[in-house]
Amino acid sequence: MQKTLHIGQTLRFTASPFHMVPTDAAVHDSRGGVLVAQGKIAALGTAGDLRAAHPDAHEVDHGEALILPGFVDAHAHFSQTAIIASWGKRLIDWLNSYTFPEEIRLSDPDYAALIAARYLDLNLSNGITTACCYTTAHPSSGTALFAQAQSRGLRLLAGKVMMDRNAPDALCDTAQSGYDDSKAMLERWHAQDRLRYVVTPRFAPTSTPEQLEAAGALWAEHPDCLMQTHLSEQREEIAWVAELFPRARDYLDVYEHFGLTGPGSVMGHAIHLTEREWQRISETGTAIAHCPTSNAFIGSGLFNMARAQSLAIPTGLATDVGGGSSFSMLRTMAAAYEIGQLSGTAIHPAQLLWLASEGAADALRLKGVVGTLSVGAEADLITLDPASTPVIAQRVTDARDIWDALFATIMLGDDRAVTSVHIANMDKSQTTDLSDG
Repeated sequence: MQKTLHIGQTLRFTASPFHMVPTDAAVHDSRGGVLVAQGKIAALGTAGDLRAAHPDAHEVDHGEALILPGFVDAHAHFSQTAIIASWGKRLIDWLNSYTFPEEIRLSDPDYAALIAARYLDLNLSNGITTACCYTTAHPSSGTALFAQAQSRGLRLLAGKVMMDRNAPDALCDTAQSGYDDSKAMLERWHAQDRLRYVVTPRFAPTSTPEQLEAAGALWAEHPDCLMQTHLSEQREEIAWVAELFPRARDYLDVYEHFGLTGPGSVMGHAIHLTEREWQRISETGTAIAHCPTSNAFIGSGLFNMARAQSLAIPTGLATDVGGGSSFSMLRTMAAAYEIGQLSGTAIHPAQLLWLASEGAADALRLKGVVGTLSVGAEADLITLDPASTPVIAQRVTDARDIWDALFATIMLGDDRAVTSVHIANMDKSQTTDLSDG
């Protein structure tokens, strides 16, 4: 059995840093090791102890680099890769001006494959090894993304967007065809290698009650899948939902009525929530994908992280590409910190890292599977250069501890900080060196 021993700085969590003193929730080893065998993490410890216990292991010494689990992106639109950073006004304007025209282009299978490959390559260059994605209304776009992820050995969660109104005809399905196409894609891709299907009604305004009912029925038939949609991103959107569903108590109640809340339900954004909605999200075990760069870029508002954590709501960080303005999870963490500051909540670097790894994995029902340095987890690993740019290097020189150094990379880093990515599954593993030269 081939074994690989990765050596460098290691940082792993033993508990959620939101539920105790953040620094007490993690273990840092300045010369640690991660032993990988058959695509899984087989052992953790100091480099010396692991070398002695496994002298036959192939050793990869990453020097001073920090070994972490690959980042987990809880909410993204791969189909919007080409239009990231497009100037816009508000959400509905942005959808009509950029998103819908681009998604129509992905009806071409060749173009969809091109964008899928580009999206996954950009993810990997930024250390994102697991993502939960919206495709488009076209089944071919989902096929392209799943096929590209499978060829790279990636863990990917995705689903065909269901929408049967308030969108261009070229993007609309029907309640029945949305159900049928989604089910066919689910049966083709769900649980194949490292792939999982996600039931994906885009959001309440673009689905009729009949389609939301069909989405709820499909999820009920396949409860091991996830369900993803959008909730309370902008105030105009909330008012629109109230007009479309006048009998609903609030936006969340629309989804509750159709069986679209509960464990495995992932709500993107969830910014402008009523007290009832906060309580029901918590009570039902529904998760939230926090999208800080897009919340700022499109002017949506400030997510209340402190409230989510006080209610023990599973919460993960998300790039929300392409409304989100960066593929970098480091930049996403930095934006989450800045939004936290504006909301009166200082988010510790340990908490930021948790949200981008174990927290996001928990929100996607992948706790202990990815996003963690723990024995038995899938061995998706990345390494971060603690001095990837001159400005970070000079800042780290006087860092007081690992958290001081990591925070500098979070706030100032980009894809240059990610020096290698190791992707593993039960059948194959591969390491990509991303360092210069």
